[in-house]
Amino acid sequence: MQYRTLGRTGVQVSTLSLGAMNFGAIGRTTQDEATAIVDAALEGGINLIDTADMYSQGQSEEMVGTAIAGRRGDVVLATKVFNPMGDERNHQGSSRRWIVTELENSLRRLGTDHVDLYQIHRWDPRTSDEETLSALTDLQRAGKIRYFGSSTYPAYRMVQAQWTARERHLGRFVTEQPPYSILQRGIESHVLPVAQEYGMGVLAWSPLGGGFLSGAIRAGRAATSQRAVMMPERFGADTPTGRAKLDAVEKLVAVADDAGLTLIQLALGFVTAHPGVTSAIVGPRTVEHLHSQLAAADTVLSTDVLDRIDEIVSPGVDLAPGDKFDTPPVLLDASLRRR
Repeated sequence: MQYRTLGRTGVQVSTLSLGAMNFGAIGRTTQDEATAIVDAALEGGINLIDTADMYSQGQSEEMVGTAIAGRRGDVVLATKVFNPMGDERNHQGSSRRWIVTELENSLRRLGTDHVDLYQIHRWDPRTSDEETLSALTDLQRAGKIRYFGSSTYPAYRMVQAQWTARERHLGRFVTEQPPYSILQRGIESHVLPVAQEYGMGVLAWSPLGGGFLSGAIRAGRAATSQRAVMMPERFGADTPTGRAKLDAVEKLVAVADDAGLTLIQLALGFVTAHPGVTSAIVGPRTVEHLHSQLAAADTVLSTDVLDRIDEIVSPGVDLAPGDKFDTPPVLLDASLRRR
């Protein structure tokens, strides 16, 4: 396993991180299975575990907390807040009211007194940056979080948050967690350059393209990943974007074969090759899945291989923009664009 500094924090994290979205109901994972995955991840050199309050409505955090009990100090623990936690309208978002309340809930579920990295899961257009950053700064000063970051923020909102932190003398986002893979390269043109400009650590989610780059989804084979089952219109193979991804995958398989790599090694090696990326988050549902991903821990792609990937999916291009869940709110909510 290789390690990199998380932005300018001085904290060393593994280039592969363990994502716990599949822990619990979403991935149909039991506590024993989740603990076995955590055991194998730590043994393999992974030291950063990323979860969120909304993953299976808190169940993932509970499973992570149980799995790391007795070895909390060995783990850089990250979780997130923003998405709805029930029907109450104020049990969501990034207001001070909700952040303070939900952090306490997350700490209880995780069985710890602090989180190393607390992330705002999505930009909240109804809440000012000053409101959010001031709450996070106070929680950091209280010792309940060590650092805080953003997730799937548009580049211009990343810049605005940095400006607000400076102007209002508040703590700043030190990390960004964007979607990034060979199939989703849009952030190369804006998000990654902004993160590099501000010295932010980058934790890339969905580096295997929602399962398309795991080797499990191929032409003539049904897409059976959890995302494909839950959201076939976004992650299914039988859609225009799905077919475009499958076409790219078949070409990428040939590149991997020529390089003596698995498709997973090619995909993860591509993500960690970018100088702006700190770590790629893998989200295995089984220990076997994790082992196939850990095989990419020391993968370094040659320039020739990276050039061939560029020929298949051009730099800065998203083959399926809708997979990223980063459509500006003003395009989704008519009330934000009409008087």
